[in-house]
Amino acid sequence: MNIKTDNTTTTRGREAETLAAHYLECRGLRVMERNFRVRGGEIDLICRQGGVLVFVEVRLRSRNDFGGAGASITATKRRRLIMAARHYLARRGGDVDCRFDCILMSGLSEDSIEWIQHAFSADD
Repeated sequence: MNIKTDNTTTTRGREAETLAAHYLECRGLRVMERNFRVRGGEIDLICRQGGVLVFVEVRLRSRNDFGGAGASITATKRRRLIMAARHYLARRGGDVDCRFDCILMSGLSEDSIEWIQHAFSADD
């Protein structure tokens, strides 16, 4: 799946999330929610894989001037994702296994996707 795009950052980010959702669905995950926002944090995709809830951060970097997509997931970003995930779990209730994955992209095509499962944990 390739996506035609304009060049606004917001539009490219939405397109990257759409591509990532499709990629994950083709690999057996069910996308439950997109762009879950709370004060101070956001989760791009919330998926389910069997009995595991998967919080997914999608990062698109078409240039490596300041590091690749993975380098943009700083400790501060991870803390915000973990905080948002805790809010999500508190709202939805229940004790469920969960993990944090990252989809790293160097372009808007499935060929450019790197899926890192268990990219970090709430204990990091």
